Amino acid sequence: MTQFPTGLGAIAGDIDLVAMDLWGCMHDGIVAYPAALETLRRLRAARIPVALVSNAPRRTATVRPRLDEMGITGDLYDGFYTSGEEVWNHIAKRDLPGYAALGEKAYRIAGPLDRTFTQGLDLDVVDDIARADFLLVLGVASPETRVEDFRAILEAALARGLTLVCANPDLVVHRGGVAEICAGAIAEDYRRMGGRILIEGKPHPGVYRRLLADFAVPPDRLIGIGDALRTDVAGAKGIGAKSLLIGGGIHHAMLLKGDGIDAAALASLAADGPEPDFALPYLRW
Repeated sequence: MTQFPTGLGAIAGDIDLVAMDLWGCMHDGIVAYPAALETLRRLRAARIPVALVSNAPRRTATVRPRLDEMGITGDLYDGFYTSGEEVWNHIAKRDLPGYAALGEKAYRIAGPLDRTFTQGLDLDVVDDIARADFLLVLGVASPETRVEDFRAILEAALARGLTLVCANPDLVVHRGGVAEICAGAIAEDYRRMGGRILIEGKPHPGVYRRLLADFAVPPDRLIGIGDALRTDVAGAKGIGAKSLLIGGGIHHAMLLKGDGIDAAALASLAADGPEPDFALPYLRW
């Protein structure tokens, strides 16, 4: 059953490593939350390392400058992992069977900030699905974009038996309160159509295995913090770690009640999925 502590500090004694989500937890895509920044400072003072774990479809070096602008500076965390970095490395190294078989010609679906992703990769980005060896889905161009906009491309890819590589498992994100679809929504549509996908990031175990190895921490001493049941909570619980859900993120319309979380609404939301060990309305110490 989910517990509702006053803040992260109340349960910090049982934690040796924090896997911290970004969007919806540390910031809203535009500004960082002051209480979340203070939580990072308190974790630093308590000597509890923090690994930022994001489903951003970009390499970590690309994301860091934006984090710095928001005040989420390098002195506040100890490691940084993105789903984009995971995908980039697998494509570059061809270290898993699915990636080794991809081919070199990629049809790319991406937003304006995702265009640099293929730099350093031995890929030929093509604009004709008939010439592609696989699809690389990173993001979308605008909040008005819908999954249906890509249906013709997906149908053509499916007819040719192409693999779709997804660098962001998230379905939707709220940028300054405005919802927009993510790459994961396109990937899930392709999966429902019968297509084959390769996908990295939360809730998939690869990124968690890497950070646990990097920090030499057993899973039961890790807590995964984030705002999404489907990715953050499921990912943490899937590896045997603790989980803390931030109710003020993607599920805010259902979960927030005054200054707290509606416990009944959370129970209903988690009835068919993972139930978090802990929940807070916002990240705070």
